[in-house]
Amino acid sequence: MAEEIKLDISPMYEGERIRKGDLWVELGGPKADGFELSLATPMDQIEDGKVTVVGPDLGETAEGTTMPFGMVFKVGGEKIEKDLESIIERRNHALLSYISGLMHLNQRYDIWMRIGTNLKKKGVTSWTQIYKPVIDLYKAEMPFIEKMEITIYTDPAEVKKQLANAMAVYAARDERAKGLHDEDVDVFYGCTLCQAFAPTSACVVTPDRPSLCGAITWFDGRAAAKVDPEGPQFPIEKGTAIDAIAGEYEAINQMAEQRSGGEYSVMKLYTFFDAPHTSCGCFETIGFYMPEVDGIGIADRDFKGAAPNGLPFSTMAGQTGGGKQVVGFLGMGVLYYFSPKFLQADGGWDRIVWMSKGLKERVKAGIPEAMFPKIATEADATDIESLKKFLLKVDHPVVNGVSRPVDGAKITEGWKFEDIDDDMKEKVIAFIEATGGDIDTEAVKAKLGMSEGQFMQVVEALQADGVLE
Repeated sequence: MAEEIKLDISPMYEGERIRKGDLWVELGGPKADGFELSLATPMDQIEDGKVTVVGPDLGETAEGTTMPFGMVFKVGGEKIEKDLESIIERRNHALLSYISGLMHLNQRYDIWMRIGTNLKKKGVTSWTQIYKPVIDLYKAEMPFIEKMEITIYTDPAEVKKQLANAMAVYAARDERAKGLHDEDVDVFYGCTLCQAFAPTSACVVTPDRPSLCGAITWFDGRAAAKVDPEGPQFPIEKGTAIDAIAGEYEAINQMAEQRSGGEYSVMKLYTFFDAPHTSCGCFETIGFYMPEVDGIGIADRDFKGAAPNGLPFSTMAGQTGGGKQVVGFLGMGVLYYFSPKFLQADGGWDRIVWMSKGLKERVKAGIPEAMFPKIATEADATDIESLKKFLLKVDHPVVNGVSRPVDGAKITEGWKFEDIDDDMKEKVIAFIEATGGDIDTEAVKAKLGMSEGQFMQVVEALQADGVLE
């Protein structure tokens, strides 16, 4: 049994970053499997205060090691219900970060933790020495927890096995959430759990827009606000929408202004471009606007390359996170892709032009069947030029203009040239001469790399020049 060591534990350490030079062990993150899971468990099946380590203990780990890691919390109490599992799980982000020398980022299967060398110098040799105080922290912060038992997994094979079990639990939670919609409720929920890392973040959770971290659904927010009224999850009376399509509500605007410290006074739920939802940094995926094609791309954390805009996930996340409201970039949770209100003000799926391949396959059931083959991946396009060719070939809606499905309003005009130069004119004249004036749209795309609208722009310019009648 490892001896008890007094750790430095305080909310003042939340948000602490552990840099490479101070790193003892890296857990999960971009280079290894990782997960966290809380399970509501009958009280008689919990050995309160017990911490079990399955695999190598912390003291057996060399400095600079990156390793797979999993943690399962069994929690019990008279008021604990299944809907609280995600809330308890999500509180790891704050409570583990209260420990000086421990950094916790992200959630669910995306966790990324770092242990600093200062804990090694302090004499820590076992995960038990860290997680026993964590149990006390949980009970102090969430008094409805009466019993807690934690199992830590560091054996790679066992982490993989337990991760598969956890994924099934996450999927069951998400499936339940898909059956409820904004019109079915009178209350939304807010969350400020990430404000230590993102001071102006003000997250709104509705049935049709789960949290961007992917960890909290409307059911979770309701359960948390009920048992912990002073906690980071709180009710927002929905009221009447100012703009139902964009998802603007007076109560959400008021909440955003109050919780962001006055940084933002308008926040709309279902748009990418006009006062979009703030992005904390824990988001599962990031959307990015590409003006060259007037479309939106999406990448997840598992995507390792550069998107067609030339930027990797990490760079875009750095530009967007921190609780900022950035037009043209947006953090989103995976469950949001199954929502009927997914970016509905911007055209929804008709505006999505590129997705990282793994994410596209993962959310396939949420993508309209007609749109699925029209959305490129890294296998189809790696830069703007190859993306343009792909979108022309598949006749993507952005090419000729998007009419958003929710109300039929035409919101984009399709691809247009800002300037028409002599080179474009010469190419079109040569094409017309070669075809004898028998214009075929597919030939225009293939030979000139232009949409029909762009081709007609050049024709009209030639007519204005008097070259064509």
